[in-house]
Amino acid sequence: MTPSLLSSQIRTAIEGFLKTTFPMANKAFDGSMDRLLAEDEAVFKGPFVSLGLPFRLGSSSSFFPSVPLGLTPFLHQQKAFARLQSSVGASTLIATGTGSGKTECFLLPILSHCLASSAPGIKAIIVYPMNALATDQAGRIASMIWSNPALRGKVTAGLYVGSAGESPSSSMTASSVITSRAKLRLSPPDILLTNYKMLDYMLIRPSDFGLWNGTALRYLVVDELHTFDGAQGTDLACLVRRLRARVGCGDSLCCVGTSATLGAESLSTLCSYASRVFGTAFSPSSVIMEERLTAAEFLASASEEFQNMPLGGLLPSSDEDSSSYLSRQRRLWFGSSGVDA
Repeated sequence: MTPSLLSSQIRTAIEGFLKTTFPMANKAFDGSMDRLLAEDEAVFKGPFVSLGLPFRLGSSSSFFPSVPLGLTPFLHQQKAFARLQSSVGASTLIATGTGSGKTECFLLPILSHCLASSAPGIKAIIVYPMNALATDQAGRIASMIWSNPALRGKVTAGLYVGSAGESPSSSMTASSVITSRAKLRLSPPDILLTNYKMLDYMLIRPSDFGLWNGTALRYLVVDELHTFDGAQGTDLACLVRRLRARVGCGDSLCCVGTSATLGAESLSTLCSYASRVFGTAFSPSSVIMEERLTAAEFLASASEEFQNMPLGGLLPSSDEDSSSYLSRQRRLWFGSSGVDA
């Protein structure tokens, strides 16, 4: 299956469907459908496939020897580590793209802090906008803890959402965090994963008061911060202030917001929004944004074959069938050698 050829065929089929479904009988509108379909991005938008340039790499030094990343961090991850390590604990907004390792930006500092701290109780709360996302990340965190001998048996994580499941887990496993509410209330985990509605219940429900005994809360993370707008954003802001009052963490609380879409806003607007939600000051230096290689930097380190890639003639012509297109592409990429497609 060739994506560029397939997209062209789909477009031709849709154009034919629209022309036959909405025929223009009135001469005043004669040709209007053709003009609409021919107008750039009026009906069809592209590109259908977009490749981003690589993220800039940081140094190879490890911020957290007991919780290694396992590879050289991106530069934006390294900047986040510098701000979020326990000795600094500066509130931060991570506004980098999808696949940029946002979770590692805050999770490694949290795991390192939990490992080093001898204080009992919840040390970090991660708030997710959806239970499905919280459950997925819970499995990922369980795997990170279980696979690291330095963390296994020393750091615990718990999931407290709307449903504890049919068979709640009372202990950490390779694929599951603690989900038994009785266990969480009796022995609060180091890291608590939840949603903002359930966190609200935990603060006011008498049966959950045991969760907050001896809490030494250091980190509050809100994942996908951009989803909390309007009335929901106001609810979250009030909830954060009640949480601060309940656990008495004051200015020691390190607040973290993440989003793949926050970078589109101006820094002043973004910082103002985060300051209102978390009840703490954010400045432009609080925002971690992605940094990518320029096209020139990337191509300078690319192989000679890549630099000489034929970028013209990749799209099929309107009267070209699949066999002719593939034959032409073979000649374009490999010259006269080889076998026709």
